[in-house]
Amino acid sequence: MRPKADLEPAVSTGPTATAASAAAPTEGRRRPRAERRRIRRLTTRDRIVITVLLGLPLLLTLVLVWATTLASIGLSFTNWDGIGSAKFIGVDNYKELFTNYPPFATAIWHNLLWLGFLALVATPLGLLFAVLLDRKIRFSRFYQSAIYLPVVLSLAVIGFISQLLFARDDGIVNTVLGTTGQGGHPVDWIGDPHINIWVVLVMAGWRHAGYVMVLYLAGLKGVDPSLKEAAAIDGANARQTFFRVVFPVMRPVNIIVGVITVIEALRAFDIVYAINGGTNGLELLSVLITDNIIGEASRIGFGSAIAVVLLLISVGCIVAYCMTELREEKK
Repeated sequence: MRPKADLEPAVSTGPTATAASAAAPTEGRRRPRAERRRIRRLTTRDRIVITVLLGLPLLLTLVLVWATTLASIGLSFTNWDGIGSAKFIGVDNYKELFTNYPPFATAIWHNLLWLGFLALVATPLGLLFAVLLDRKIRFSRFYQSAIYLPVVLSLAVIGFISQLLFARDDGIVNTVLGTTGQGGHPVDWIGDPHINIWVVLVMAGWRHAGYVMVLYLAGLKGVDPSLKEAAAIDGANARQTFFRVVFPVMRPVNIIVGVITVIEALRAFDIVYAINGGTNGLELLSVLITDNIIGEASRIGFGSAIAVVLLLISVGCIVAYCMTELREEKK
């Protein structure tokens, strides 16, 4: 049996133990000072910088967004040409808009058609591109750049490209189809009001699909691989894994994509205005607003009423979509 002294821990009394025992109180005294330094009060310079960095964007948002929105709502109840004094006329602008302004119904239908095409065709196509590129196929960087390239271009530039592609007499599409030249019957892709809206939707969807692809590709990169592995162990195939595991996990990305789709559909203006001024089958609410406010008529009050209707449609679609997504997330 070992002696009792051997069972007791050895106590060092050398210089190392003395230094350690002396360092412990010192560290204890230093910690409160470090913590006090971390929570120090802001200096006057810090307050000025924070005020400038936060105050200027907030001021610009209030002036350029909210102030103009409230001004448009107020002007929608007036009759004003931009020169004289505004005359309050109540809801007469809205009455005329819904009862005696034929382009309004056509523009609403085109905007809803635009929204449906982007939501049901362009967005799923962008999601498909993202899923295929996420599998790390060969030349994926090249495909990603090629699909994203239209996003870099403005819708006005895409409108000019549409004219080059779909012009009646010398367009590339009719030339390839062989309908140009003597004895041919070229298709008037842009001039025919029955088909020009679909041509514009294809071009706008071409751009929107690239934007959606990038958003979903970033969302797919953030999905935990262990979720896919667990689904594979449970016997789920690739389609079941995506729709029942991966896609629900990307709910925040889905909300962003949905909001962007609504905004892109309802604010469309550049492409149709570059093609034919937004007339002859390409009427949109944004075009009607522009024509009434800065056109020859200068009906600023009436144009503001159309802008308010567009605002209500935009906010209603976005709020309804977000509430639906959040309700599904709670379940």
